[in-house]
Amino acid sequence: MKFRFLLWMLGLLMTRASRNNPAFQQQLAGKDLTFQLQTCDGKVARHFVVKDQRVSSRSGAVAAPAFAISFKDATYGFATMQAKNKQLAFMQGIQDKNIQVTGNTGLVMWFQGLTKYLKPRKKKV
Repeated sequence: MKFRFLLWMLGLLMTRASRNNPAFQQQLAGKDLTFQLQTCDGKVARHFVVKDQRVSSRSGAVAAPAFAISFKDATYGFATMQAKNKQLAFMQGIQDKNIQVTGNTGLVMWFQGLTKYLKPRKKKV
């Protein structure tokens, strides 16, 4: 359940950033693709559509995403995406075969670069 909520929240943050953050919008320029994050068994899946410098997301899988990141299970997916050092956790997961990447791996790197724009803004004091 936590992983499903995390994916939904990721979609919400990306949708909001694609409307309000010029730097995020610039990263989306020229991209027209669908990607998904899921568990290996497919029980939890969410796909994200990038089109016209906007991001939208829906639950469920799509037939042919540009890339898909599959975690061994929802608990592992949640832990990896919440890790302090996400890149290290992600690389370790790939090495240990707990994370499988299918499709265009260059786009996976692009997606990981997008996540730096999704950090919550600090309130001015």
